[in-house]
Amino acid sequence: MPTIPNPYREGLQRRRANFQALSPLSLIRWAADVYPDHCAVVHGELRRDWRTVHARCRQLAGALAARDIGDGDTVAVILPNTPPMIEAHFGVPMTGAVLNSINTRLDPAMVAFILEHSASKVLIADREFSPTVGAALQILRDAGKPLPFVIDVDDPVFEGPGEPLGEIEYEAFLETGSPDHVYALPEDEWDAIGLNYTSGTTGNPKGVVVHHRGAYLNALGNVVAWNLPRHPVYLWTLPMFHCNGWCFPWTLAAVAGTNVCLRKVDAGLIFSLIRAHRVSHYCGAPIVHSTLINAPVAQRAGIDWSVRAMVAGAAPPASMIEGMNTLGFDVTHVYGLTEVYGPAAACAKHDHWDALDLAGQVSKNARQGMRYQVQEECTVLDPATMREVPRDGETIGEVMFRGNIVMKGYLKNPKATEEAFADGWFHTGDLGVLEPDGYVKLKDRAKDIIISGGENISSIEVEDALYKHPAVLACAVVAKPDDKWGETPLAFVELKPDAAVEPEALIAHCREHLARFKCPREVRFAELPKTSTGKIQKHVLRELVRSSSAIG
Repeated sequence: MPTIPNPYREGLQRRRANFQALSPLSLIRWAADVYPDHCAVVHGELRRDWRTVHARCRQLAGALAARDIGDGDTVAVILPNTPPMIEAHFGVPMTGAVLNSINTRLDPAMVAFILEHSASKVLIADREFSPTVGAALQILRDAGKPLPFVIDVDDPVFEGPGEPLGEIEYEAFLETGSPDHVYALPEDEWDAIGLNYTSGTTGNPKGVVVHHRGAYLNALGNVVAWNLPRHPVYLWTLPMFHCNGWCFPWTLAAVAGTNVCLRKVDAGLIFSLIRAHRVSHYCGAPIVHSTLINAPVAQRAGIDWSVRAMVAGAAPPASMIEGMNTLGFDVTHVYGLTEVYGPAAACAKHDHWDALDLAGQVSKNARQGMRYQVQEECTVLDPATMREVPRDGETIGEVMFRGNIVMKGYLKNPKATEEAFADGWFHTGDLGVLEPDGYVKLKDRAKDIIISGGENISSIEVEDALYKHPAVLACAVVAKPDDKWGETPLAFVELKPDAAVEPEALIAHCREHLARFKCPREVRFAELPKTSTGKIQKHVLRELVRSSSAIG
Protein backbone atom coordinates (compact mmCIF):
# COMPACT_ATOMS: atom_id res chain seq x y z
CA MET A 1 0.00 0.00 0.00
CA PRO A 2 1.27 3.50 -0.73
CA THR A 3 2.45 5.55 2.22
CA ILE A 4 -0.06 8.24 3.10
CA PRO A 5 1.65 11.52 4.04
CA ASN A 6 1.00 12.75 7.56
CA PRO A 7 -0.49 16.25 7.12
CA TYR A 8 0.66 17.21 10.60
CA ARG A 9 4.30 16.67 9.63
CA GLU A 10 4.45 17.72 5.99
CA GLY A 11 5.46 21.35 5.69
CA LEU A 12 5.28 21.94 9.45
CA GLN A 13 8.86 22.31 10.62
CA ARG A 14 10.83 23.52 13.56
CA ARG A 15 11.77 27.13 13.00
CA ARG A 16 13.42 29.89 14.95
CA ALA A 17 9.95 31.31 15.52
CA ASN A 18 8.45 28.15 17.04
CA PHE A 19 11.24 26.20 18.71
CA GLN A 20 13.86 27.03 21.32
CA ALA A 21 16.06 24.69 23.32
CA LEU A 22 14.95 24.44 26.94
CA SER A 23 17.40 25.96 29.42
CA PRO A 24 17.14 27.49 32.90
CA LEU A 25 18.97 30.50 31.48
CA SER A 26 15.62 31.64 30.10
CA LEU A 27 14.22 31.66 33.64
CA ILE A 28 16.53 34.34 35.01
CA ARG A 29 15.88 36.53 31.97
CA TRP A 30 12.15 36.17 32.69
CA ALA A 31 12.60 37.13 36.36
CA ALA A 32 14.69 40.18 35.40
CA ASP A 33 12.17 41.24 32.73
CA VAL A 34 9.00 40.75 34.77
CA TYR A 35 10.11 41.46 38.35
CA PRO A 36 13.35 43.48 37.97
CA ASP A 37 12.92 45.28 41.30
CA HIS A 38 11.91 42.28 43.41
CA CYS A 39 14.48 41.18 45.96
CA ALA A 40 16.41 38.20 44.59
CA VAL A 41 19.23 37.79 47.11
CA VAL A 42 19.68 38.45 50.82
CA HIS A 43 23.09 37.91 52.40
CA GLY A 44 23.90 39.63 55.66
CA GLU A 45 23.30 43.32 54.97
CA LEU A 46 23.37 42.76 51.20
CA ARG A 47 20.18 43.04 49.13
CA ARG A 48 20.07 42.60 45.34
CA ASP A 49 17.09 42.62 42.98
CA TRP A 50 16.61 40.37 39.96
CA ARG A 51 17.74 43.08 37.52
CA THR A 52 21.07 43.35 39.34
CA VAL A 53 21.57 39.58 39.72
CA HIS A 54 20.92 39.06 36.02
CA ALA A 55 23.43 41.78 35.15
CA ARG A 56 26.06 40.28 37.46
CA CYS A 57 25.56 36.83 35.92
CA ARG A 58 26.13 38.39 32.50
CA GLN A 59 29.25 40.10 33.84
CA LEU A 60 30.57 36.77 35.07
CA ALA A 61 29.86 35.20 31.69
CA GLY A 62 31.59 38.06 29.91
CA ALA A 63 34.64 37.85 32.15
CA LEU A 64 34.90 34.09 31.62
CA ALA A 65 34.42 34.45 27.87
CA ALA A 66 37.28 36.98 27.81
CA ARG A 67 39.47 34.17 29.13
CA ASP A 68 38.32 31.94 26.24
CA ILE A 69 35.99 29.89 28.42
CA GLY A 70 33.19 28.46 26.31
CA ASP A 71 31.59 25.36 24.84
CA GLY A 72 32.90 22.15 26.39
CA ASP A 73 34.99 23.85 29.07
CA THR A 74 34.56 23.24 32.80
CA VAL A 75 34.43 25.88 35.54
CA ALA A 76 34.74 24.51 39.08
CA VAL A 77 33.49 26.24 42.21
CA ILE A 78 34.14 25.54 45.89
CA LEU A 79 31.65 27.88 47.51
CA PRO A 80 29.15 27.94 50.37
CA ASN A 81 25.59 29.18 49.87
CA THR A 82 26.52 32.74 48.98
CA PRO A 83 25.66 35.15 46.11
CA PRO A 84 28.62 34.08 43.91
CA MET A 85 27.31 30.49 44.00
CA ILE A 86 23.92 31.64 42.73
CA GLU A 87 25.60 33.73 40.02
CA ALA A 88 27.76 30.79 38.94
CA HIS A 89 24.65 28.69 38.25
CA PHE A 90 23.69 31.15 35.54
CA GLY A 91 26.92 32.92 34.54
CA VAL A 92 28.93 29.77 33.81
CA PRO A 93 26.38 28.13 31.46
CA MET A 94 25.82 31.50 29.75
CA THR A 95 29.25 30.89 28.18
CA GLY A 96 28.41 27.34 27.07
CA ALA A 97 30.71 25.97 29.76
CA VAL A 98 29.77 23.41 32.41
CA LEU A 99 29.49 24.19 36.13
CA ASN A 100 31.36 21.76 38.39
CA SER A 101 30.11 22.34 41.95
CA ILE A 102 32.56 20.67 44.33
CA ASN A 103 31.63 19.48 47.81
CA THR A 104 33.22 21.91 50.26
CA ARG A 105 34.06 19.15 52.77
CA LEU A 106 36.14 16.93 50.51
CA ASP A 107 39.80 16.34 51.33
CA PRO A 108 42.57 17.85 49.17
CA ALA A 109 43.31 14.58 47.33
CA MET A 110 39.69 14.21 46.25
CA VAL A 111 39.47 17.87 45.19
CA ALA A 112 42.66 17.42 43.15
CA PHE A 113 41.21 14.32 41.49
CA ILE A 114 37.99 16.15 40.56
CA LEU A 115 39.84 19.18 39.18
CA GLU A 116 42.03 16.94 37.03
CA HIS A 117 39.30 14.51 35.94
CA SER A 118 36.95 17.35 34.96
CA ALA A 119 39.76 19.31 33.28
CA SER A 120 38.52 22.42 35.09
CA LYS A 121 40.10 25.51 33.53
CA VAL A 122 38.81 27.93 36.17
CA LEU A 123 38.26 27.50 39.91
CA ILE A 124 36.21 29.99 41.93
CA ALA A 125 36.88 29.35 45.63
CA ASP A 126 35.78 30.93 48.89
CA ARG A 127 38.55 32.02 51.25
CA GLU A 128 37.23 29.73 54.00
CA PHE A 129 38.33 26.69 52.00
CA SER A 130 41.80 27.95 51.07
CA PRO A 131 43.66 25.30 53.16
CA THR A 132 41.97 22.49 51.21
CA VAL A 133 42.21 24.31 47.88
CA GLY A 134 45.87 25.18 48.44
CA ALA A 135 46.76 21.59 49.26
CA ALA A 136 44.80 20.30 46.24
CA LEU A 137 46.57 22.70 43.90
CA GLN A 138 49.93 21.60 45.33
CA ILE A 139 49.05 17.96 44.60
CA LEU A 140 48.38 18.90 40.98
CA ARG A 141 51.53 21.00 40.83
CA ASP A 142 53.71 18.20 42.21
CA ALA A 143 52.24 15.77 39.68
CA GLY A 144 52.94 18.15 36.80
CA LYS A 145 49.23 18.54 36.04
CA PRO A 146 47.62 21.67 34.57
CA LEU A 147 46.38 24.15 37.15
CA PRO A 148 43.10 26.04 36.87
CA PHE A 149 42.92 29.83 36.88
CA VAL A 150 41.91 30.56 40.48
CA ILE A 151 39.48 33.31 41.46
CA ASP A 152 39.18 34.15 45.17
CA VAL A 153 35.88 34.99 46.85
CA ASP A 154 36.35 37.12 49.98
CA ASP A 155 32.88 37.06 51.46
CA PRO A 156 32.41 40.00 53.88
CA VAL A 157 30.08 37.87 56.01
CA PHE A 158 32.90 35.38 56.68
CA GLU A 159 35.19 36.46 59.52
CA GLY A 160 37.26 33.29 59.87
CA PRO A 161 40.78 32.46 58.70
CA GLY A 162 41.90 31.76 55.15
CA GLU A 163 44.41 33.23 52.74
CA PRO A 164 43.71 34.26 49.13
CA LEU A 165 45.28 31.84 46.66
CA GLY A 166 44.17 33.07 43.27
CA GLU A 167 45.24 35.51 40.63
CA ILE A 168 42.29 37.84 41.23
CA GLU A 169 39.42 38.47 43.64
CA TYR A 170 35.89 37.71 42.47
CA GLU A 171 34.53 41.28 42.42
CA ALA A 172 37.59 42.50 40.52
CA PHE A 173 37.18 39.63 38.06
CA LEU A 174 33.54 40.61 37.46
CA GLU A 175 34.71 44.11 36.55
CA THR A 176 36.51 42.62 33.54
CA GLY A 177 33.13 41.56 32.10
CA SER A 178 30.18 43.58 30.91
CA PRO A 179 26.70 43.57 32.51
CA ASP A 180 25.43 43.84 28.93
CA HIS A 181 27.24 40.69 27.81
CA VAL A 182 25.17 38.96 25.14
CA TYR A 183 24.60 35.27 25.73
CA ALA A 184 22.62 32.66 23.83
CA LEU A 185 20.64 29.64 24.90
CA PRO A 186 22.26 26.36 23.84
CA GLU A 187 21.63 25.14 20.29
CA ASP A 188 21.04 21.67 21.72
CA GLU A 189 19.08 21.49 24.98
CA TRP A 190 20.84 18.18 25.72
CA ASP A 191 24.15 20.03 26.07
CA ALA A 192 25.70 19.65 29.51
CA ILE A 193 25.02 22.36 32.08
CA GLY A 194 26.39 20.77 35.24
CA LEU A 195 28.87 18.22 36.55
CA ASN A 196 28.31 16.79 40.03
CA TYR A 197 30.54 14.15 41.56
CA THR A 198 29.08 11.34 43.62
CA SER A 199 30.36 10.77 47.15
CA GLY A 200 32.85 8.10 46.09
CA THR A 201 32.49 5.91 49.17
CA THR A 202 34.57 3.26 47.42
CA GLY A 203 37.24 4.33 44.94
CA ASN A 204 37.10 7.54 42.98
CA PRO A 205 33.78 9.39 42.63
CA LYS A 206 31.84 9.39 39.39
CA GLY A 207 31.09 12.63 37.56
CA VAL A 208 27.36 12.93 36.90
CA VAL A 209 26.66 15.00 33.78
CA VAL A 210 23.31 16.82 33.64
CA HIS A 211 21.88 18.81 30.74
CA HIS A 212 20.01 22.08 30.12
CA ARG A 213 16.73 20.31 29.29
CA GLY A 214 16.70 18.33 32.52
CA ALA A 215 17.73 21.32 34.61
CA TYR A 216 14.94 23.42 33.11
CA LEU A 217 12.33 20.72 33.56
CA ASN A 218 13.29 19.89 37.13
CA ALA A 219 13.42 23.58 38.04
CA LEU A 220 9.78 23.78 36.98
CA GLY A 221 9.08 20.34 38.42
CA ASN A 222 9.96 21.70 41.85
CA VAL A 223 7.37 24.43 41.37
CA VAL A 224 4.63 21.99 40.45
CA ALA A 225 5.48 19.22 42.92
CA TRP A 226 5.74 21.65 45.84
CA ASN A 227 3.00 24.01 44.63
CA LEU A 228 5.40 26.92 44.97
CA PRO A 229 3.72 30.35 44.88
CA ARG A 230 5.09 33.46 43.19
CA HIS A 231 7.79 35.22 45.29
CA PRO A 232 8.58 32.58 47.93
CA VAL A 233 11.26 33.47 50.48
CA TYR A 234 13.64 30.52 50.37
CA LEU A 235 16.33 29.84 52.98
CA TRP A 236 19.43 28.05 51.70
CA THR A 237 19.93 25.33 54.34
CA LEU A 238 20.63 22.80 51.55
CA PRO A 239 24.15 23.07 50.06
CA MET A 240 24.02 24.39 46.52
CA PHE A 241 26.86 22.08 45.58
CA HIS A 242 24.57 19.10 46.27
CA CYS A 243 22.78 18.23 42.99
CA ASN A 244 22.93 21.95 42.13
CA GLY A 245 20.86 22.63 45.23
CA TRP A 246 18.19 20.23 43.89
CA CYS A 247 17.86 22.69 40.96
CA PHE A 248 16.47 25.38 43.28
CA PRO A 249 18.87 28.14 42.11
CA TRP A 250 17.01 27.86 38.81
CA THR A 251 13.61 27.24 40.47
CA LEU A 252 13.80 30.50 42.43
CA ALA A 253 14.26 32.40 39.16
CA ALA A 254 11.19 30.68 37.70
CA VAL A 255 9.00 32.12 40.48
CA ALA A 256 10.99 35.34 41.10
CA GLY A 257 11.63 34.26 44.66
CA THR A 258 14.08 35.54 47.25
CA ASN A 259 17.28 33.59 48.00
CA VAL A 260 18.21 33.98 51.67
CA CYS A 261 21.84 32.85 51.84
CA LEU A 262 23.29 30.80 54.68
CA ARG A 263 26.95 29.79 54.95
CA LYS A 264 26.44 26.91 57.38
CA VAL A 265 23.66 25.08 59.19
CA ASP A 266 23.10 26.48 62.68
CA ALA A 267 19.73 26.11 64.40
CA GLY A 268 19.83 29.48 66.13
CA LEU A 269 20.81 31.32 62.95
CA ILE A 270 18.21 29.46 60.88
CA PHE A 271 15.38 30.41 63.24
CA SER A 272 16.68 33.97 63.37
CA LEU A 273 16.67 34.27 59.57
CA ILE A 274 13.22 32.69 59.33
CA ARG A 275 11.88 35.35 61.71
CA ALA A 276 13.78 38.26 60.17
CA HIS A 277 12.77 37.58 56.57
CA ARG A 278 9.53 35.63 57.05
CA VAL A 279 11.05 32.66 55.30
CA SER A 280 8.36 30.54 53.66
CA HIS A 281 10.35 27.56 52.30
CA TYR A 282 13.56 25.61 52.82
CA CYS A 283 15.01 22.17 51.98
CA GLY A 284 17.31 19.80 53.80
CA ALA A 285 18.30 16.28 54.79
CA PRO A 286 16.57 14.64 57.80
CA ILE A 287 19.43 15.58 60.13
CA VAL A 288 18.88 19.29 59.38
CA HIS A 289 15.22 19.02 60.36
CA SER A 290 16.12 17.01 63.46
CA THR A 291 18.52 19.77 64.47
CA LEU A 292 15.65 22.26 64.37
CA ILE A 293 13.26 19.95 66.22
CA ASN A 294 15.76 19.51 69.04
CA ALA A 295 16.79 23.18 69.27
CA PRO A 296 16.00 25.05 72.49
CA VAL A 297 12.39 26.21 72.62
CA ALA A 298 13.49 29.84 73.01
CA GLN A 299 15.16 29.75 69.57
CA ARG A 300 11.90 28.67 67.94
CA ALA A 301 9.80 31.47 69.40
CA GLY A 302 8.07 34.11 67.30
CA ILE A 303 7.36 32.06 64.16
CA ASP A 304 3.59 32.25 63.91
CA TRP A 305 3.20 31.18 60.26
CA SER A 306 3.54 27.80 58.59
CA VAL A 307 6.98 27.25 57.09
CA ARG A 308 7.07 24.71 54.29
CA ALA A 309 9.97 22.28 54.37
CA MET A 310 11.13 19.76 51.81
CA VAL A 311 12.99 16.74 53.17
CA ALA A 312 14.91 14.06 51.31
CA GLY A 313 17.10 11.23 52.39
CA ALA A 314 17.30 7.47 52.18
CA ALA A 315 14.17 7.47 54.34
CA PRO A 316 13.42 10.17 56.91
CA PRO A 317 12.45 8.62 60.22
CA ALA A 318 8.79 8.85 61.14
CA SER A 319 9.76 10.62 64.37
CA MET A 320 11.29 13.44 62.34
CA ILE A 321 8.12 13.96 60.30
CA GLU A 322 6.06 13.86 63.50
CA GLY A 323 8.43 16.36 65.14
CA MET A 324 8.11 18.79 62.22
CA ASN A 325 4.33 18.57 62.43
CA THR A 326 4.54 19.36 66.12
CA LEU A 327 6.79 22.32 65.29
CA GLY A 328 4.11 23.62 62.93
CA PHE A 329 6.19 23.16 59.78
CA ASP A 330 4.55 21.56 56.75
CA VAL A 331 6.83 18.81 55.39
CA THR A 332 6.91 17.44 51.87
CA HIS A 333 8.95 14.28 51.45
CA VAL A 334 10.86 13.93 48.17
CA TYR A 335 13.25 11.32 46.83
CA GLY A 336 16.00 11.30 44.27
CA LEU A 337 19.71 11.07 43.59
CA THR A 338 22.43 13.14 41.95
CA GLU A 339 21.80 11.16 38.76
CA VAL A 340 18.19 12.42 38.59
CA TYR A 341 18.89 16.10 39.35
CA GLY A 342 18.07 15.73 43.06
CA PRO A 343 14.36 15.20 43.80
CA ALA A 344 12.54 13.31 41.07
CA ALA A 345 9.73 11.77 43.12
CA ALA A 346 7.51 13.18 45.85
CA CYS A 347 5.10 11.84 48.42
CA ALA A 348 2.10 13.69 46.99
CA LYS A 349 -0.46 14.18 49.76
CA HIS A 350 -4.16 13.33 49.60
CA ASP A 351 -6.95 15.16 51.41
CA HIS A 352 -8.33 11.98 52.95
CA TRP A 353 -5.05 11.48 54.82
CA ASP A 354 -6.12 14.36 57.07
CA ALA A 355 -8.73 12.07 58.63
CA LEU A 356 -6.02 9.70 59.83
CA ASP A 357 -4.50 9.97 63.28
CA LEU A 358 -1.00 11.44 63.55
CA ALA A 359 0.67 8.04 63.34
CA GLY A 360 -1.32 7.23 60.19
CA GLN A 361 -0.43 10.55 58.56
CA VAL A 362 3.24 10.09 59.43
CA SER A 363 3.21 6.58 57.95
CA LYS A 364 1.77 7.90 54.68
CA ASN A 365 4.11 10.90 54.46
CA ALA A 366 7.25 8.85 55.21
CA ARG A 367 7.07 7.15 51.82
CA GLN A 368 9.11 8.15 48.79
CA GLY A 369 5.93 8.44 46.76
CA MET A 370 5.40 8.93 43.03
CA ARG A 371 7.39 10.43 40.17
CA TYR A 372 7.59 14.16 39.53
CA GLN A 373 5.29 15.32 36.73
CA VAL A 374 8.39 15.99 34.60
CA GLN A 375 9.77 12.49 35.11
CA GLU A 376 8.39 9.65 33.01
CA GLU A 377 8.74 6.66 35.34
CA CYS A 378 9.69 5.79 38.91
CA THR A 379 8.85 2.31 40.09
CA VAL A 380 10.21 -0.85 41.71
CA LEU A 381 11.36 -3.67 39.44
CA ASP A 382 12.71 -7.14 39.97
CA PRO A 383 16.26 -6.64 38.59
CA ALA A 384 16.39 -10.26 37.40
CA THR A 385 13.20 -10.12 35.30
CA MET A 386 12.85 -6.32 34.91
CA ARG A 387 9.17 -6.67 35.76
CA GLU A 388 7.35 -4.48 38.26
CA VAL A 389 7.01 -6.11 41.67
CA PRO A 390 3.51 -6.76 43.09
CA ARG A 391 1.87 -3.81 44.83
CA ASP A 392 1.76 -5.64 48.15
CA GLY A 393 4.11 -3.53 50.27
CA GLU A 394 6.20 -6.65 50.88
CA THR A 395 7.99 -7.79 47.72
CA ILE A 396 11.39 -6.07 47.54
CA GLY A 397 12.90 -4.93 44.26
CA GLU A 398 15.14 -2.14 42.99
CA VAL A 399 13.88 1.41 42.56
CA MET A 400 14.41 2.59 38.98
CA PHE A 401 13.82 5.77 36.99
CA ARG A 402 13.59 6.78 33.38
CA GLY A 403 12.65 10.02 31.70
CA ASN A 404 13.80 13.55 30.95
CA ILE A 405 15.33 14.23 34.36
CA VAL A 406 17.88 11.44 34.25
CA MET A 407 21.55 12.28 33.75
CA LYS A 408 23.36 12.08 30.42
CA GLY A 409 25.78 9.64 32.04
CA TYR A 410 29.05 9.52 33.95
CA LEU A 411 31.91 11.65 32.59
CA LYS A 412 34.66 9.57 30.95
CA ASN A 413 33.21 6.37 32.43
CA PRO A 414 31.33 4.39 29.76
CA LYS A 415 31.37 1.15 31.76
CA ALA A 416 29.61 2.70 34.77
CA THR A 417 27.20 4.51 32.43
CA GLU A 418 26.18 1.31 30.66
CA GLU A 419 25.71 -0.49 33.97
CA ALA A 420 23.56 2.33 35.33
CA PHE A 421 21.33 2.31 32.22
CA ALA A 422 21.04 -1.45 31.74
CA ASP A 423 17.74 -2.65 30.23
CA GLY A 424 16.52 0.86 29.49
CA TRP A 425 16.22 2.07 33.09
CA PHE A 426 18.41 4.01 35.51
CA HIS A 427 19.26 1.65 38.36
CA THR A 428 19.39 3.50 41.69
CA GLY A 429 20.76 0.70 43.85
CA ASP A 430 17.98 1.44 46.34
CA LEU A 431 15.73 -1.39 47.45
CA GLY A 432 12.04 -0.73 47.94
CA VAL A 433 8.49 -1.98 47.70
CA LEU A 434 5.35 -0.81 45.93
CA GLU A 435 2.41 -0.20 48.21
CA PRO A 436 -1.20 -0.87 47.08
CA ASP A 437 -1.65 2.75 45.94
CA GLY A 438 1.48 2.52 43.78
CA TYR A 439 3.64 4.66 46.08
CA VAL A 440 7.28 3.67 46.43
CA LYS A 441 8.64 2.99 49.90
CA LEU A 442 12.36 2.46 50.38
CA LYS A 443 13.57 -0.48 52.39
CA ASP A 444 17.31 -0.04 52.09
CA ARG A 445 20.30 0.48 49.90
CA ALA A 446 21.30 -2.84 48.33
CA LYS A 447 24.59 -2.68 50.22
CA ASP A 448 22.86 -1.89 53.54
CA ILE A 449 20.42 -4.78 53.70
CA ILE A 450 21.25 -7.16 56.58
CA ILE A 451 20.88 -10.89 55.91
CA SER A 452 20.53 -12.71 59.20
CA GLY A 453 19.78 -16.43 59.23
CA GLY A 454 18.50 -16.18 55.67
CA GLU A 455 16.09 -13.34 56.56
CA ASN A 456 16.39 -9.88 55.03
CA ILE A 457 16.42 -7.10 57.65
CA SER A 458 15.92 -3.50 56.53
CA SER A 459 18.35 -1.27 58.38
CA ILE A 460 15.94 1.61 57.75
CA GLU A 461 13.13 -0.23 59.54
CA VAL A 462 15.34 -0.81 62.58
CA GLU A 463 16.50 2.81 62.55
CA ASP A 464 12.90 4.00 62.41
CA ALA A 465 12.16 2.03 65.58
CA LEU A 466 15.18 3.54 67.33
CA TYR A 467 14.15 7.06 66.35
CA LYS A 468 10.92 6.55 68.26
CA HIS A 469 12.90 6.58 71.51
CA PRO A 470 12.96 10.12 72.97
CA ALA A 471 16.69 9.97 73.75
CA VAL A 472 17.84 9.24 70.20
CA LEU A 473 19.10 12.15 68.09
CA ALA A 474 20.56 10.12 65.22
CA CYS A 475 21.25 6.47 64.51
CA ALA A 476 22.59 4.08 61.89
CA VAL A 477 22.23 0.33 61.75
CA VAL A 478 24.77 -1.82 59.92
CA ALA A 479 25.54 -5.52 59.61
CA LYS A 480 27.92 -7.16 62.07
CA PRO A 481 29.46 -10.52 61.09
CA ASP A 482 28.13 -13.40 63.20
CA ASP A 483 29.33 -17.01 63.21
CA LYS A 484 25.85 -18.42 63.75
CA TRP A 485 23.53 -16.06 61.85
CA GLY A 486 25.92 -14.72 59.21
CA GLU A 487 25.04 -11.13 60.11
CA THR A 488 23.19 -9.39 62.92
CA PRO A 489 22.10 -5.75 63.28
CA LEU A 490 24.48 -3.42 65.10
CA ALA A 491 23.17 0.05 66.02
CA PHE A 492 25.30 3.17 66.33
CA VAL A 493 23.38 5.79 68.29
CA GLU A 494 23.98 9.50 68.88
CA LEU A 495 22.01 10.72 71.88
CA LYS A 496 20.33 14.07 72.32
CA PRO A 497 22.14 16.56 74.57
CA ASP A 498 21.75 15.69 78.26
CA ALA A 499 19.96 12.43 77.39
CA ALA A 500 20.97 9.15 79.02
CA VAL A 501 19.86 5.61 78.26
CA GLU A 502 21.43 2.17 78.53
CA PRO A 503 22.03 0.02 75.43
CA GLU A 504 19.81 -2.71 76.89
CA ALA A 505 16.95 -0.24 77.20
CA LEU A 506 17.20 0.69 73.51
CA ILE A 507 17.23 -2.98 72.49
CA ALA A 508 14.16 -3.59 74.66
CA HIS A 509 12.51 -0.54 73.08
CA CYS A 510 13.09 -2.00 69.59
CA ARG A 511 11.46 -5.27 70.67
CA GLU A 512 8.27 -3.32 71.31
CA HIS A 513 8.15 -2.29 67.66
CA LEU A 514 9.90 -5.05 65.70
CA ALA A 515 10.10 -8.79 65.36
CA ARG A 516 12.78 -10.06 67.71
CA PHE A 517 15.14 -11.22 64.94
CA LYS A 518 15.20 -7.68 63.49
CA CYS A 519 16.31 -6.00 66.72
CA PRO A 520 19.93 -4.94 67.19
CA ARG A 521 22.07 -7.35 69.17
CA GLU A 522 24.44 -4.55 70.12
CA VAL A 523 24.21 -0.76 70.58
CA ARG A 524 27.23 1.54 70.49
CA PHE A 525 27.03 5.22 71.45
CA ALA A 526 29.04 7.58 69.23
CA GLU A 527 28.88 10.81 67.25
CA LEU A 528 27.93 9.60 63.80
CA PRO A 529 30.05 10.50 60.76
CA LYS A 530 28.05 12.64 58.34
CA THR A 531 28.47 14.18 54.92
CA SER A 532 28.22 17.93 54.42
CA THR A 533 24.57 17.46 53.45
CA GLY A 534 23.81 15.72 56.75
CA LYS A 535 23.66 12.15 55.46
CA ILE A 536 25.08 9.57 57.83
CA GLN A 537 28.10 7.82 56.31
CA LYS A 538 27.27 4.18 56.82
CA HIS A 539 30.30 3.07 54.82
CA VAL A 540 32.54 4.53 57.55
CA LEU A 541 30.64 2.58 60.19
CA ARG A 542 30.71 -0.62 58.14
CA GLU A 543 34.48 -0.33 57.78
CA LEU A 544 34.79 0.28 61.53
CA VAL A 545 32.79 -2.90 62.21
CA ARG A 546 34.82 -4.92 59.72
CA SER A 547 38.06 -3.73 61.25
CA SER A 548 36.99 -4.47 64.81
CA SER A 549 35.64 -7.89 63.81
CA ALA A 550 38.89 -8.76 62.08
CA ILE A 551 40.87 -7.76 65.16
CA GLY A 552 38.49 -9.72 67.36
